Amino acid sequence: EVQLVESGGGLVQAGESLRLSCAASESTLDDYAIGWVRQAPGKEREGVSCISHIDGATVYSDDVKGRFSISIDNAKKMVYLQMNNVKPEDTAVYHCAAGAPEYYSGTTELRQCTYDYWGQGTQVTVSA
Repeated sequence: EVQLVESGGGLVQAGESLRLSCAASESTLDDYAIGWVRQAPGKEREGVSCISHIDGATVYSDDVKGRFSISIDNAKKMVYLQMNNVKPEDTAVYHCAAGAPEYYSGTTELRQCTYDYWGQGTQVTVSA
């Protein structure tokens, strides 16, 4: 059974840093790509980043590229999202999710991930 439990959210000021954590159940990190998806009030879910279990390739949304970084600690079965230089528009509930990676046709470049399993989410609020 796939289980994902997020932690690390909170209230921070713009320009500060925050690290989100996701504890994954046994074999999840071996079998699925893992990513972070956020949803702000009144907005649709937005993929933030994901990492492929096949080759470790990563992808980021344009909004967070250069500021956020996804990583995995396989020994601890943990996935992290390091958020630097946060902005008020980063305010959202952040979900850890597991699913399948999608690559650009004929390449090893990760295009996006699609998800089948979701955690409950952790709230991130960034004040101006």
